[in-house]
Amino acid sequence: MNEKVSVVGLGKLGLGLALCFAESGIETLGVDVDKAVVDTINRGNTPVVEPHYNELIRGLTGKFRATTSHAEAIEDTDASFVLVATPSIGDGRFSNRYVKSALKSLAEAFRKSKKPRHLFVISSTVFPGSTDKTFIPIIEQYSGRKHGQDFDVCFDPDFVALGTVIHDFQNPDLVIIGESSASAGEHVANLHRSICKNDPPVHRMSIISAEVAKMSLNAFITMKISFANTIANLCEHIPGADVDAVTTAIGDDKRISPYYLRGGLAFGGTCFPRDTKAFMTISRQYGIDPALMAAVEDVNNRQNIHLARLVMANLSDEKKVSLLGLAFKDKTAVVEASPAISLIHELVINDIDVTVFDPLAQDVVNTIFGDEIAYASSIEEALKSAPVCVVTLMSWEYKTAIERFRPETPLLVIDCWRQINTSKIDRNISVIAAGRTKESAVAVSNVPAG
Repeated sequence: MNEKVSVVGLGKLGLGLALCFAESGIETLGVDVDKAVVDTINRGNTPVVEPHYNELIRGLTGKFRATTSHAEAIEDTDASFVLVATPSIGDGRFSNRYVKSALKSLAEAFRKSKKPRHLFVISSTVFPGSTDKTFIPIIEQYSGRKHGQDFDVCFDPDFVALGTVIHDFQNPDLVIIGESSASAGEHVANLHRSICKNDPPVHRMSIISAEVAKMSLNAFITMKISFANTIANLCEHIPGADVDAVTTAIGDDKRISPYYLRGGLAFGGTCFPRDTKAFMTISRQYGIDPALMAAVEDVNNRQNIHLARLVMANLSDEKKVSLLGLAFKDKTAVVEASPAISLIHELVINDIDVTVFDPLAQDVVNTIFGDEIAYASSIEEALKSAPVCVVTLMSWEYKTAIERFRPETPLLVIDCWRQINTSKIDRNISVIAAGRTKESAVAVSNVPAG
């Protein structure tokens, strides 16, 4: 495919999409309004923390470049993917500010261009109705061109997770394309086929259906997470019950499936909490009672309270706690809606001394708490700093470090994901495994290595 594409917005997801296009052999132009981001990329470095970005950027010299010019995106490429932030606003909707700004700049460049046609692809998560009611009119207004005659539009949402962005773009479970025309939808479908290493089902539909599908998928996952957490909380009170035994068994039923069915901490990050709220907002807009999603949000909020109570109930007289893990998930620096951040707030309010360790997220957390908490330089330093340690992330490094640690004084570990093999720990270490009672049998950890 002799294709040229541009990706507007070189953040955590946009940069990943651009790198996947370029690695597949498609001539790719990245566009960002931040010159520092552009300069960093063109020097062969990544401006964001995400696995594989650095090696891909350095290996794609000559195949991928970045610019601040939207005009280059119009003139030098056939399709422009817009993947910029759409932060939540007070009523549960998403802000279209950055998408609108990007489309305005692209449309103004299109007005000046002599090229007959261009494809605009919205990949940012947007509130249903945004593309038809807002984005297409903006392109028409600032380009002076007519939709369907001079340009086409598709909505092509991503289904990737931070920490595994490259893998997820290249190996998606599904592709959803909201198309304004059959030819535009086929164009986007072919671009996906060029970067996919698997053969995912491609679902082509109206733009509004695709917008609803994106939001609905994330809302369903949050419901599944909250159900697993409810099972975990129940198992903590039933002697001999083990949440992993329960969820592993019922997850083998194909009507349920095992994915995201693991009791643990509240869901966080940039997508799940806001998409749950957005689902409730649009439901109310059309007169539908979002009782199910309201319960999911309530269960999730209560899960943070549940963790804080568990930690507070097991404090020693020293009133010191260490945390391993600050981000909302492993292998990312994102702390938005992170259960660890919620826990730290609660501990600080109650005058508990807190020491934390998370090499990726520590700098970000420092901007939140400053000198209210202490920052360890290693896992071992964190383990030595307090008689109680809370492990908030599923991490092979944390698991193995605790199993090898030999403390001189008693150490209680609160294992939020039941990853520590208690047959391997030192006799001075005791473990509380969330989702189990003390009488439950120890399950073999299934945390992947690396």
